[in-house]
Amino acid sequence: MRTLAITQNTTVDGAVEMLDDWFDPQGQADGADLLEEVHRQDQRSDAFLVGRRTFEDLRGYWPAREDDTTGISAYLDAVPKYVVSRTLTEPGWQHTTVLSGDPVVQVRALKEQPGADIVVTGSISLCHTLIGAGLVDEYRLFAYPVVQGRGRRLFPDGTAAARLRLVESRAFRSGITYSRYAAA
Repeated sequence: MRTLAITQNTTVDGAVEMLDDWFDPQGQADGADLLEEVHRQDQRSDAFLVGRRTFEDLRGYWPAREDDTTGISAYLDAVPKYVVSRTLTEPGWQHTTVLSGDPVVQVRALKEQPGADIVVTGSISLCHTLIGAGLVDEYRLFAYPVVQGRGRRLFPDGTAAARLRLVESRAFRSGITYSRYAAA
């Protein structure tokens, strides 16, 4: 069975909702060590799963971006994308499949197909659904040295998760830290 990994950029205080300017996707080019880690993870995945709002944000920013020095645009243009939506009918981005049914059923079926890692990013509501259904195998968290003081979190109030096992961690020159946890 494939690994379903939630990859999130987060503040030190746990916010994943970007209400302030603490995350700049093009800014990753300034940190070669951080970008190297991002690409290492890209090489281990062959499916990108998002909710409709995150998909629309990404689609409005990345496709065929000529000024991208990070390589993220090329990766997102090429990787098979799965967008969970009951309203989106025409994705308008190559290699995209719309999952319009029950996301738990459809993601479970996607995990059972042969392939490499499935990565979910952004998509806070979808992440909450997948966590609640017990479908998440790994959490890959990039913590930015910022305190936002507000915003939605990966684990909303009242969510209890089994003990997580730290698989790897590292710090980057920028002060960002990365921690990968396996779900118990």
